[in-house]
Order: sequence, then structure tokens, then C-alpha cells
Amino acid sequence: MFVAPDPGLLRLRTSARAVLGVGLAVAAAELSGLSLPASITSGLAALLALFTVTDPTVRRQAVSTALLPAVGLPVLALATSLHGFPWLRDAAFLAVVFFGVHARRWGPRGQALGIFAFMMFFATQFLHAVPGQLPELYAAVLMALGASSAVRFGFWCIERRDPPPAVPAPPGGRRLSRTTTRQAFQCTLACALALGIGQAISDERWYWAVGTTWWIFVNTASRGETLVRGFRRVVGTVAGIAVGLVVAVPLHGAPVPTAALVALCVFGIFYTAAPSYSWMMFFVTVMAGLLYGLLGVLHPGLLALRFEQTAVGALAAALAVAVVLPVTTHAATDAWIQRALLCVRLCTAEAARRLGRDEAADPAPRVAELEQLLGRVRTSLAPLVHPLSPLKARKARALQVIELLDDCARQVRGLAELAADPDASHDTRLTAACRRVEAAVEGLVLPEGDRAAVSPAPAAEPHHHPGLERALVHLHGLETALAELAAPLRSNPRAPLPSS
Repeated sequence: MFVAPDPGLLRLRTSARAVLGVGLAVAAAELSGLSLPASITSGLAALLALFTVTDPTVRRQAVSTALLPAVGLPVLALATSLHGFPWLRDAAFLAVVFFGVHARRWGPRGQALGIFAFMMFFATQFLHAVPGQLPELYAAVLMALGASSAVRFGFWCIERRDPPPAVPAPPGGRRLSRTTTRQAFQCTLACALALGIGQAISDERWYWAVGTTWWIFVNTASRGETLVRGFRRVVGTVAGIAVGLVVAVPLHGAPVPTAALVALCVFGIFYTAAPSYSWMMFFVTVMAGLLYGLLGVLHPGLLALRFEQTAVGALAAALAVAVVLPVTTHAATDAWIQRALLCVRLCTAEAARRLGRDEAADPAPRVAELEQLLGRVRTSLAPLVHPLSPLKARKARALQVIELLDDCARQVRGLAELAADPDASHDTRLTAACRRVEAAVEGLVLPEGDRAAVSPAPAAEPHHHPGLERALVHLHGLETALAELAAPLRSNPRAPLPSS
């Protein structure tokens, strides 16, 4: 895990910056004389601001961060005011869940605002906050956002100043066909189930079940993805509880070592979030135990209760995605694969135009978009390639699809690098090969009647630029990979692959 690729040490720098931002927020709260619960709220708000705001540009990140109080502060007021009215509190919490998930239809900003609203409600349950604490909680949140913004946008701005390629949005639709709408209903029902069972187990710590369910639905788009994420959350939680028993419990909330270990956990959360959800949950669980130690309520039985509530939340999520407007793994995966293949086609067309001396053509942004789309394909296929997956035929197909799409990406990257060569010149063989690639993509993603006919190749013009021969090799590799993709994509997904 800790040797996973980290190009440009971006994860390392982001994690170190998070420790600094969260530490500065907590220090500001402590120096201002706020209570321990307010200091914890400040640290949580800073962590969320740094973790959830993922807009593609620094400017948009700053706007999203500035909007966080607009949703966070009213939710804090609502949650604390309903502290003594359990039925109203529960109904309000579920309403926050529904609108928080539904907001994801507006992209990264909607997701960040929805998560922040949910976690502010969650924090009041964690801290048992009452209306009299609201002023200092407000102050803690505002200090946290100021401190984290000073770090993120001031003296340690890691993000690129020029806009990177837009992160692909999930496949859309209208009304109940929209993934975010379906997930809003799924997550709300799952959280209601988790809330009910969680309260039956413990009327004080039920919110862990709701929190588990909520986070399982973050960044998932299908039934399979949700099930795998629930499994990984349970695994990470169990490991974190085991470490908490031997680390957090013996500390008894000693401030200095606890603060140092919390900082280590913050680093671990950010460093492992992208490559491993299980590791991230391990650090979250250890940090939760340490915070309970600071509050003076930590004991082995509490950690056991945390496991029970996590299991309840994971089970509730699994039941919801199975019976409430389910989005199958096949449907979600097929949509992402088609988008990736269409991006291959656009990359090829841009590279061909550039090699044809069209200076306005630039395949580089398309290549970057293709990398992001392939990441989503891998995430969608993760349930099928999981070691515990019993679907052997579908697992073999998924592995073949990933391998062939990775091969397409390699060929496209090579073609784009060649197109950037100012000495490369045009050849009609290149045009013909690009047309064949486009036809191959259309054969995979379009109905037969919608496919364009491939024009006969013009006679080749004699050229001796070595780059053109390499371009033709890349295009031939693309044709081969696309032709081989027909078998796993066009045949029955449950049938064994034909032997080659």
C-alpha cells in the first residue's frame, strides 16, 4: 500500500498539507479558548474541507470552500436544536442524507457540500452537542475553514493553476434513471434501516451505523461497487479496532501522544484514500478511538460496539442496493466502457489531425481524459475481479476488458507523443488507419445501422519519416486491441469466453 505509485509525490504532499491544515485549525481553536468538543469540530471541518473539495481548478475549489458554511452552519443549528427530540432529529437526519446524495448531480461541488452537511449533523451526534454550544461550534467551523484555506490556497498550494481535464461525470439520465437520484433513495432507505437497527443496539452510538452507510455510498455507482465498498469498510474497521485496543485504550486520552497519533492518522487517511479504501477506514477507525479517548469515554466495549454498528451499516447498504432501484454492475460498467472507447476514437482523430499539420489539434487533453475514464472502468469492474467473486466467467471477461483497454491507452499515449513531434509529416496511410480505428470503435458502441461506412484507403504517398512508421504501429495495435474487445463485450457476459 505505502509503495503504491505516487507520481510527482502528490499524495505525499497532499497528506502532509492536510496534517498542517488540520493541526493549524485545532491550534487556533485551542488558543481561542474553545472547549474540547469545539476543537474536535474544528479539526473535523478542516479535514473535510481539504478532503472533499475536489473541483478541477483552484478558483472553483476556493468557491466551493467558501460555500461550505452556507450548508454546514444551518445543519449544525438544526441538529443541536433537535437534540432533545429524537423522532424529529431522525427525520431531519434522513432529509439531510437524501438532499446530500441528490446534490451529487451537480458534480464535485455538489458532492462536497452534501458530505459537509451530513458530517456536521453527524458531528453533533458524536459530540452530543446541545444548543448552548452552537456559538462556539460556529466559531470552530469558521476558524477551521479559514486555517485550512490559508494552507491550501496560500502558502502550500499544490493544485495546478491551469484547468486540468474535467473529471468525467457519472452516466446521467432523467428522473429515476439518473444514478444520483436512485442513490438518493437507496442511501436514504439504507440510512433509515441502519438508524433503526443501530438505535436498537445502542441509543447513544447509533450514528456510527448511519455514518457507515453514508460513506459506503460515496463514489459508488452500481450495486457491485457498493457491496465491495461495504466489505472493504468492514475489513478496515476490524483492523482499526484491533490496533485501537492496543494503542488508543492504554493511552487513556493522554493529550500529547494522542495528538501525535491523530496527526499520523490524518496523514494516513489522505495518503491511502485513493489506492485503498480499507486502509483509509483503518486510519479513520484508529483516529475515532483516539478522539473517544480524549473525550474520556473510550473502553474496549465501545470499540466492540463500533464494529457492530459498522456491520449494521454495511448490511443496510447491501440490502438497499439490492432491492431499491438497483443499478446493476453490468449497466454501470457498460456505460463507462463505451465512454472510454469513444474517447479512444477522439484521441485518435486529434492525433491524426495533428500529424496532418493542424496546429489547433491537441490529443493531450483527450489522453488525460481517457486515463480518468479508465480509472472509472476499473472501479466499476472491481466487484467482478474481486478475489471473492464467485462469477468466474464474468471475472475472466472483466480482466480481459481491463487488459485490452490498458493496451488501447498505451497505443494512444504513444500516438499522442508522436503527434507532438514537430517534424512528423502527414501520410495518407495514416488517414486510412485512423478511419479503420474509428470504424472499430463504432462497431463496439453503435448499433449496426448507425455505423459509417469505411472509405477505401487512398494510395500511400512515399514518406520516410520514422515517426510515421511508429504511428502506424500504434494504430495497428489499436485496431488489434479493439478487434479483440468484441469477444468480451459482444457475447453473453455469463458464458465462458471462447478459447483463442
